[in-house]
Amino acid sequence: MHPRYELTQAGDRYFDGLVDKFSRSLYQAPRGELRLAMLDYLLPQMLNLQQQTVLDIGGGLGQQAAWFAKRGHRVTMTEPSGEMLDHAKNWHRVANELPDNAIDYLQAPLQTVGQFAPGPWPLIACHAVLEWLGEPRLAMQSLADLLAPGGQLSLMVFNRDALRLSNAIKGNLQKALSDQLEGQGRGQRLTPISPIAHDQVVQWSEENGLVVESVAGIRVFQDYLRQPAVAPHERDTLLALEKRYCRQDPHWRLGRYLLYTLSKPETRE
Repeated sequence: MHPRYELTQAGDRYFDGLVDKFSRSLYQAPRGELRLAMLDYLLPQMLNLQQQTVLDIGGGLGQQAAWFAKRGHRVTMTEPSGEMLDHAKNWHRVANELPDNAIDYLQAPLQTVGQFAPGPWPLIACHAVLEWLGEPRLAMQSLADLLAPGGQLSLMVFNRDALRLSNAIKGNLQKALSDQLEGQGRGQRLTPISPIAHDQVVQWSEENGLVVESVAGIRVFQDYLRQPAVAPHERDTLLALEKRYCRQDPHWRLGRYLLYTLSKPETRE
């Protein structure tokens, strides 16, 4: 019998007790490998990277923090789960050739990061975090407050529209029709409690004075394949397909994740 997990008082889901599941099912599996490959491909295109300091919010197992650190950025990685943060520290130390003191660590949820690392930050990464919060709209305000004028926010969210299509393909027609797509967040299944639509990101950005500079879909095709791409040449072809169409309309709109670059305009005297 699987353990039962409880949401925080704020209605958020943390991932203590799920380090092995995350590592095994998300990052040692084809879908996780493709997600990281697409981020490696897209982030240099979508961000103005100048080895500026980076705030990595909800950094999980530490892959994104390591990616920035290897490229010369000084990174502060935050994560509310102590177990996830410990795993990231150990993995950074053992498996990565990183500059000394390249990454600082802070155990804190997004809502309290500003108390300990207020910035303002020229570059913030917040990947696959908002969909695990009870109030993702409020979180956008926190992110905007942390971002420096002229700064960039790399935001990745779990796409509600893709989740609806996936349920329909699986035959869950009533679930798709009723639009009751949210996970409960109390078991080991990793259906987000607050899947997010593109229009919501646009609205919340406008509410907080942020500008949507660019958007891309991640895993546009992979999750809908009738047969998974297993052979190396099939996986190479899939990756090429994902790269070709990840920023083209209408394909990006059905990526399992949506990746945004948001900017905060410079203040004028």
